[in-house]
Amino acid sequence: MSTSETIVAVLFLITLGASCNAAKNAATQPLAPAILIFGDSTVDTGNNNYHSKSNFKANHIPYGVDIPEKPANGRFSNGKLYCDIIASKLHIKELVPPFLQPNLSDAEIITGVSFASAGSGFDERTMLTTKAIPVSYQPTVFKNYITRLKGFVGEKKAMEIINGAIVLLSAGTNDFILNFYDIPTRRLEFPRISDYQDFVLKRLENFVKVAGKFSVGGLAPMGCLPIVMTTKHRMGIFRKCIERYNKDSLLFNEKLQKLVLATETSLPGSKIVYTNVYDPMMDMIQNPSKYGFKETKKGCCGSGYLEAGDLCNSKSKLCSNHSEYMFFDAIHPSFATYNHVVRATESTIVKLLDA
Repeated sequence: MSTSETIVAVLFLITLGASCNAAKNAATQPLAPAILIFGDSTVDTGNNNYHSKSNFKANHIPYGVDIPEKPANGRFSNGKLYCDIIASKLHIKELVPPFLQPNLSDAEIITGVSFASAGSGFDERTMLTTKAIPVSYQPTVFKNYITRLKGFVGEKKAMEIINGAIVLLSAGTNDFILNFYDIPTRRLEFPRISDYQDFVLKRLENFVKVAGKFSVGGLAPMGCLPIVMTTKHRMGIFRKCIERYNKDSLLFNEKLQKLVLATETSLPGSKIVYTNVYDPMMDMIQNPSKYGFKETKKGCCGSGYLEAGDLCNSKSKLCSNHSEYMFFDAIHPSFATYNHVVRATESTIVKLLDA
């Protein structure tokens, strides 16, 4: 069996287990038949645990420390992710940590699946560094998943699930950080950031055309990531966001909004929405007390300046109150932050329910 076939097979078993007994246990009728997730570490619910080549895994403490029943489940946070919370809001069985559970009955159906991979991006060059499952390859895994879904619930039921599913896409930050800012390989090819943005958007455009109900997340304020401030030699109490990076995020998001509108117009019957994560996250940074935060410039794990992935581990010192930190490690938001972002953006997801 090839590596790609192995990934597909494992992911399929994972997703079957992750949704076991959803119909039986649901207290409320789901608002959509399924939720499908694509992207990077912001929505990777554990796939990299089963992708041996990946350089980024969160299968160790303290990741998932605030999910007591299954800590270290592959999520890059102290708790659940944005997509987990959205799934719950839709009354869909939440995207639980991946596990293998092959003994399933015909009555059990798949309701929530994440194909995301930490370290992924739209630019293939990103994966040369991270070894993640590329965003461009995730639809291929998805197609294999559909084939297996048909074999499990029948073709008619499978297509009802897929056609009615809400799709979330969250990626892009790794492309800019790894290929343009930190390791400027793409700058040799695209001297202007606007040109590289167009390059990334073209790949995103090809991806968005695969689904009917689609939410595309914009970039967060890249210049305010703790690790970015650190690599730009801004340490200590006077750390500031890198405004140029934030301006680049805003420009990209403006272009993305136009692309989303144009793509939706060109695809009759589709519903594609832009999800604005920049503004709510920037508001948290500028008004931390409003959200109960005492720290927005470094992560909860270790020193908070650089630790992420393997550097954030069982030997790392943690902040005493995780909910007071906007970031859990030097890159990824805390569970508290994801909750605030969901509150600010769930009305956008609701629009897809009316499509």
